Amino acid sequence: MTYSSSKIRVAISQRIDCIAARRELRDALDQRLVDWLVQAGFFPFPIPNSLISIEPSSGRVEGQVLDSWLQAVQPNAVILSGGNDIGEYPERDATERYLLSWAEPKRLPVLGICRGLQMMAVWAGASLVKVGQHAGTRHRLVVTEMEDEWPHSVNSYHNWGLSSCPDGFEVAARGDDDSIEAIRHSRLPWEGWMWHPEREVPFSDTDTWRLKRLFNAR
Repeated sequence: MTYSSSKIRVAISQRIDCIAARRELRDALDQRLVDWLVQAGFFPFPIPNSLISIEPSSGRVEGQVLDSWLQAVQPNAVILSGGNDIGEYPERDATERYLLSWAEPKRLPVLGICRGLQMMAVWAGASLVKVGQHAGTRHRLVVTEMEDEWPHSVNSYHNWGLSSCPDGFEVAARGDDDSIEAIRHSRLPWEGWMWHPEREVPFSDTDTWRLKRLFNAR
């Protein structure tokens, strides 16, 4: 695919993998997520987690380098990807919190995928709870807004869910067990999906339609 400057640039947060044998922390992104974005016509830019720094003694976050990266790339939209539990890697948590605070005043579209939805909720003041029978399975969606099109069933790979809908958001879909599966912001073009659209084979037309509608709502 040939890209042009008119295409929407999407900044994507990355998972952190610890490679103990090499004493390395590696940023990682499922190639299928990139494929999904490319097929939808977007230009993906993975964000290194090392662009943020955290002062060990005070915990103060310094985001000057990340801010310079964002100014250079000028993303039009943001994806908070899946993988890792919140609290597992502070630098990733800080990177995603910074991204949300950066995107909010600019009213940039944001999609949170699985952990990304969880981070959006925690950033907005909600808390997480352990959930059972949500890892490595499928379940149907119970849509709370019937005028919208959502997938009928979705994959599920998470062990944490939302204790409640965060302030400023509304629940768009729930699971069979009444757990929150999708949220969207009441004012901003932000959505969170607890499933992984990149793991659908083939990619879901409904997921892709929602992505295009969200990212074109600038």
